Amino acid sequence: MEEKREKVILLVEDNPDDEELTLRALAKCGINNKVVVCRDGADALNYIFGRADYKGRNPADYPAITLLDLKLPKVDGLTVLERVRGDSRTRLMPVAVLTSSRLEEDLIRSYQLGVNSYVRKPVKSEQFVEAIRQLGLYWLLLNESPPSRVEGHGQSGA
Repeated sequence: MEEKREKVILLVEDNPDDEELTLRALAKCGINNKVVVCRDGADALNYIFGRADYKGRNPADYPAITLLDLKLPKVDGLTVLERVRGDSRTRLMPVAVLTSSRLEEDLIRSYQLGVNSYVRKPVKSEQFVEAIRQLGLYWLLLNESPPSRVEGHGQSGA
């Protein structure tokens, strides 16, 4: 029987205002899970794959949900998503794009790369709080996450 994992939220967001708004929205909705914040795509990849400042973190013990912005410094969100889906240890990691991008190609490319959910950031803060509440309820309470270690773990994909 698998041991219960702490349901961590990984927030990948470079805009300090959006980061604060997201953290406030989570708190306002009573979502008290640990939140790890990465402010650029390179730091997010280091966290996800247990490198640099996160050395020793097991990549197979992924967050319950990753809230991923697309427009990020160093490594953009689509590249982060592509690397996550390209690695057998993180391929099943739940990722929700949370972006202000209105570009249809960002939406299409996100789904082509295997995103689980794509949410455009509402402009009004009360709508944003409601969007975060619904994301939290679904991904942290309702969704049945894959186990951190699955059959074939460690084998490369296609």
